[in-house]
Amino acid sequence: MRSEKTNRAPLGLKIAAAAGLAFMHLPILLIFLYAFTTEEKTYQFPPPGLTTQWFAVAWNRPDVWAALTLSVKVAAIATAAALVLGTLCAAAVSQTRFFGRETVSLLVILPIALPGIITGIALRSAFSMADIPFSFWTIVLGHATFCIVVVYNNAVARFRRISGSLIEASLDLGADGFQTFRYVILPNIGTALLAGGMLAFALSFDEVIVTTFTAGQQSTLPIWMLEELIRPRQRPVTNVVAMIVVIVTFLPILGAYYLTRDGDQIAGAGK
Repeated sequence: MRSEKTNRAPLGLKIAAAAGLAFMHLPILLIFLYAFTTEEKTYQFPPPGLTTQWFAVAWNRPDVWAALTLSVKVAAIATAAALVLGTLCAAAVSQTRFFGRETVSLLVILPIALPGIITGIALRSAFSMADIPFSFWTIVLGHATFCIVVVYNNAVARFRRISGSLIEASLDLGADGFQTFRYVILPNIGTALLAGGMLAFALSFDEVIVTTFTAGQQSTLPIWMLEELIRPRQRPVTNVVAMIVVIVTFLPILGAYYLTRDGDQIAGAGK
């Protein structure tokens, strides 16, 4: 009985936690609320009425579809590139020893540690110096710089949990490097790669700062939303699109959490 009482959180801590959660999530609930308002030009509270007409309006606006399509394409290609490069970097850093290994690891994670505006300015300067026109591919390259970090962090952590005896046993039994990766390593790191890919996709899908410096005249969905807020036209449509962004980014993050929550066991340990 005494241990149960001592494990209970104090009332003040519960109130503080509830206040923190409310501070973070109430603005998101307000976005959802104003997606149904009948008021077109202002954020009047409480809303004068509720309607679902703005979902049809957003569905029929070609600029929304163009921005959404661009964001999905960029996120998909940036995630695919990050999965390949991030996995290779993680394998090199975790499975081999060489001079400057820690420096390489630092350089890989540096893009996500730096402020986004620094990364954006650096990429824009590099593209300008190389006379590379700003296009779809410059956005992909910009997003890949930080998507690689997400995949790398997930993969390197899982690589370090794989017992070396598994790989040695596979090689001793006659498997080559590719077969060892396919049948031994990949099943152990698969969920980590999937989780890293989900997080990378979500991170790319709602990225604003780096995209601003690398997009040129194109507008991804977050950039479109920012422009709509500056020059309001049918405000509830922006909130409807914001709901889509919240859902699209929340589901991969939730999936990544469930995929990696049981990843603390070392594969092959004790065998």
